[in-house]
Amino acid sequence: MTILVTGAAGNVGRNVVRQLVERGHDVRALTRRARPGAAPEGVRVQEGDLTRPETLKDALEGVDALFLFPVAATAEEVVGRAKSAGVRRIVVLSSGAVTAGYDTDFHLPVERAVEASGLEWTHVRPGEFAMNKLALWGPPIRAERVVREPAPDAGWFPVHEQDIADVAVLALTEEGHAGQAYTLNGPELLTHRRQVELIAEAMGEEIRLEVVTPQEAREIYLAQGGFAAENADFLLGFEDYAGDESDPSPETEAEAFDLSPLGPMPTAEAVTGRPARTFAQWARDHADAFRA
Repeated sequence: MTILVTGAAGNVGRNVVRQLVERGHDVRALTRRARPGAAPEGVRVQEGDLTRPETLKDALEGVDALFLFPVAATAEEVVGRAKSAGVRRIVVLSSGAVTAGYDTDFHLPVERAVEASGLEWTHVRPGEFAMNKLALWGPPIRAERVVREPAPDAGWFPVHEQDIADVAVLALTEEGHAGQAYTLNGPELLTHRRQVELIAEAMGEEIRLEVVTPQEAREIYLAQGGFAAENADFLLGFEDYAGDESDPSPETEAEAFDLSPLGPMPTAEAVTGRPARTFAQWARDHADAFRA
């Protein structure tokens, strides 16, 4: 089977590529600029840009299945080109926010475009990425062994990126997943405080947790740049999922709401048959990245 992976350099995409190669599939990795070492040996790196669908012609030729990174603005055209090229199966990297009803503008339009195509489709909807903590907390942990957090007792069920990739690979390569939307979370409800403790345990070092105001955290994230700066307002409660202004105080609904009655959340185990990876395992897998 020939499979094109878009978003191949991302946290999920690169794990999808690796697993597909290990399974012996013909894998193509889409990147905006091909460069040596951009993908594992045996993977054909294809230049193309999802925001410019006309650049995808060569990448799509002869492809059986497509792992689709979500770009809402061009989704209909990208899916149309995939269908015209002979692609028969599309697996969408979507979001658990679609399941919850919060996402109507970002991932949902991509899902709808794929469903309308008449092709086989599967939506993979992860909740909170555990990897976000490396992007947010990695710089201060590396520099000072500290995390500055405005809501230490808020929490969720962070999911390991490999669990997301496991489900995507099964949906791409096996029968029985067409028409399914898989919402994926981690197996445990963990406060931010406990997540910091688990990272410290994985590193074998002490990490201080300093409580700051949302305004102070915002300044910290903006100074960090990258993912932290790009998502500061949403992550800290200054704007809601739709991008509208909201209350950034620590006593937000997200922190005050008691999540314990929710019980276990859907995880990759329902699809893979294997227990979902814990945050403690994720922390051990990435301990070196926090030390560097």
